[in-house]
Amino acid sequence: MEQRLTDLVNARRARAGCGPLRLDPRLTAAARAHARDMVARGYFDHASPEGRHADARIADAGYPASAWAENLHRGPRDAATVVEDWMDGSVHEENMLGCAYRDTGVAAVPGPEGTVWVQTLAGPPAGTAGG
Repeated sequence: MEQRLTDLVNARRARAGCGPLRLDPRLTAAARAHARDMVARGYFDHASPEGRHADARIADAGYPASAWAENLHRGPRDAATVVEDWMDGSVHEENMLGCAYRDTGVAAVPGPEGTVWVQTLAGPPAGTAGG
């Protein structure tokens, strides 16, 4: 499901003139840990109950991001529905189509209120080829 979502996002990025996102295992680990934590502790938010956000999770995973973003969704099991929902003209769409982001991590974790999706996007530090 994670690869499918990334492929769908990359198709949208190509139409917008951005390069494709690459799945990065560090960003995937950060996304998966956040999705699992939300399911296990019954919350749905960019911040953990302790107030930690994606930038801290990305750094903890060892990715030196110069830019980062995170999209969340809960409910649908299908990656195409998630991408369509994120193409809503809001920050979700801006994140997906942000050309500064080169790498991504995606998690889809089943929960009691539906699948919890986390898409972590990041750009490597200036002057590097990627994460």
